[in-house]
Amino acid sequence: MDRNVLEGKWKQLKGHAREEWGKLTDDDLDQVRGRDEVLVGKLQEKYGKTADEAEKAVADWFDKVDDKVNG
Repeated sequence: MDRNVLEGKWKQLKGHAREEWGKLTDDDLDQVRGRDEVLVGKLQEKYGKTADEAEKAVADWFDKVDDKVNG
């Protein structure tokens, strides 16, 4: 999924993010607003992931969400 598309569809995708990362609050997700670099930071903060682990988790999530949204 293109990052610009992610930003544009963020309100629709927030539910998918909550399913994936239950520790993220609505406020956390509002701060993310589809920006992958902010999501990476939130995963580091809430889950204690390294930058590489968080970036991989976000990339994997993008792929999974893309499959759900676009079939």
